[in-house]
Amino acid sequence: MQTLVVGLGNIGKEYEDTRHNIGFNVLDSVRSGDEVRKASFRGELWRDGNLFFLKPSTYMNLSGESISAVKDYFKIENILIVHDDLDLPFGAVRFKKGGGTGGHNGLKSLSPELQKESIRIRMGIGKPEFGTVSSFVLSKFSSEERPHLQEWIEISKKAILEILETENWEKVASKYSRKVKS
Repeated sequence: MQTLVVGLGNIGKEYEDTRHNIGFNVLDSVRSGDEVRKASFRGELWRDGNLFFLKPSTYMNLSGESISAVKDYFKIENILIVHDDLDLPFGAVRFKKGGGTGGHNGLKSLSPELQKESIRIRMGIGKPEFGTVSSFVLSKFSSEERPHLQEWIEISKKAILEILETENWEKVASKYSRKVKS
């Protein structure tokens, strides 16, 4: 069965290592580097047999266009989407199938069908103590958070690899969900 793993983020040097790009960071850790890369479908697409990895290049607000194009062209049924989540404290990892968008513009851009059917790996980035949400999600991780990033990304990577191997996302979710006190 074909599976598409999507990391949500924004393209461009100015967005690297920002909270909004944690999906890109996780996706980079999951890919083996042996996949065939294509710059098409309004994104960077890598393929390894029945596995597809996608970084939409549409910017966050239009990610659904890229995801839908890949899904429709390759007739993909299983979709995992890794994204930042303001409603979870920094370092938390949660899993969910379908549901609302929580105000996340990347998720809002998905078709209702994709919103309902995709499995989401929600990476908690916390909420801003001050300032706007948009400036917070586009900011880099703090000096206190940076030492914990690699461990956090590694947990998500292991979970994704297990989901791809077992196809039992609920069992994997119970093993890798990570709560963190806010």
